[in-house]
Amino acid sequence: MKTYKYIIVFGFLLSFVPILQSQQLIPISKQDVLHRVNDNNYSLKISAQEFNAAKADYRQTNAVFLPNITASHTAMATTNPLMAFGSKLNQEILTQNDFNPALLNNPSQIENYATKFEIKQPLLNLDGIYQRKAAKSKMKAMSLKTERTQDYLAFEVNKAYMQLQLAYKAVLVLEKALEAANANKKLADNNFKQGYLQRADVLNVEVRVTEVQNQLQKTKSNVQNASNYLSFLMNDKNDVIYTPIDELKIETITMEDKIVSENRSDIKAMQFALKAYEAMNNADKMAFLPRLNAFGSYELYDDQIFKADANGYLFGAQLSWDIFQGAKRFGKAQKSKAEFEKSKLEYKQYISQSNLELNKAKRAFLDAENKLKLNTLALEQSEESLRIRTNRFEEGLEKTSDLLMAETQFAQKQLEYYQTIFEYNYAQAYLQFLAP
Repeated sequence: MKTYKYIIVFGFLLSFVPILQSQQLIPISKQDVLHRVNDNNYSLKISAQEFNAAKADYRQTNAVFLPNITASHTAMATTNPLMAFGSKLNQEILTQNDFNPALLNNPSQIENYATKFEIKQPLLNLDGIYQRKAAKSKMKAMSLKTERTQDYLAFEVNKAYMQLQLAYKAVLVLEKALEAANANKKLADNNFKQGYLQRADVLNVEVRVTEVQNQLQKTKSNVQNASNYLSFLMNDKNDVIYTPIDELKIETITMEDKIVSENRSDIKAMQFALKAYEAMNNADKMAFLPRLNAFGSYELYDDQIFKADANGYLFGAQLSWDIFQGAKRFGKAQKSKAEFEKSKLEYKQYISQSNLELNKAKRAFLDAENKLKLNTLALEQSEESLRIRTNRFEEGLEKTSDLLMAETQFAQKQLEYYQTIFEYNYAQAYLQFLAP
């Protein structure tokens, strides 16, 4: 009865084993992934638009130097004494009769059409100059942020691609383990028929087969998960399974003198952000000073639309000074000063945190290096142990439980070995990201 239960469970689990071949298999290299990420990734596109927005803000500050030019055409009709007299004067149609007090006090309706061209030219706006400096620093900071986003995505692609390689290595190990488990099951069945094994030993072998199949199912799911994440990074909406062209192998880079450099793009971005806050604080201080602007206009008048029988011009300069705005500027200057001081503290904190992360990553690399040496040795030992126990089992000199333990241990050591290669390469890649 128990035998039938095992057969039912075994068949039920088999029905849920995904067949990767049912989906399209796409070979891909890490370099291909990097190219497609650089072309299609949403984070990069978002970062590029943030830079464009900062660039547009900077272009707006051209108004500090460039003139403001407007044109207008106004049509009006009035019986207002002052407006009627002024309109006739502008139209250059004033006569002696218009000085009649009766007509001055009660004029007839007059139409006036005016075309006006105005120009306003800033000459000295110190607060605007510092606002322009702040906008330029912000634009540079956003450019460096985009560069750092590219660095991060390259690191993320490296990690995701290694996860795909690791998943395929695990599938390969477990497929071999399943093949060995099935071979042992066949041998156990023959020994059972010949009376050399107990039924309990055969059931233990069947359980081992089921366990390996469960692990293989999970590992194939990991292949799909890794492929889906690569598709996400590349903004590829096709449901495909990627196969790595590049082999998972130990990579070595120079690890000497790895330090957090102030030339790293994200740190330089914070430096420019700091300059932007400083410039905004100076701009708020300069707002207390007067502004000097030039202005001019050219005007065309007539009593008929779109005609210009009379014209005139005006130009001059204005020195304006907002002496007091209800303490508004004092509060604004205090706020920008506080934001500037806050940005300085955040910059120092970020440097300190980056050094902390780097030191932690160095220790993680050393741990991974030592672990790789130990797991390499353990893998060799477990492989030799399995070879010896398999030979003895075939000769009837080894217990089934001991063989299963050796088989399980070898598969586990293989998985641990490839996992350690992943951790070792990841630790190096993370160090390279922190201290390029």
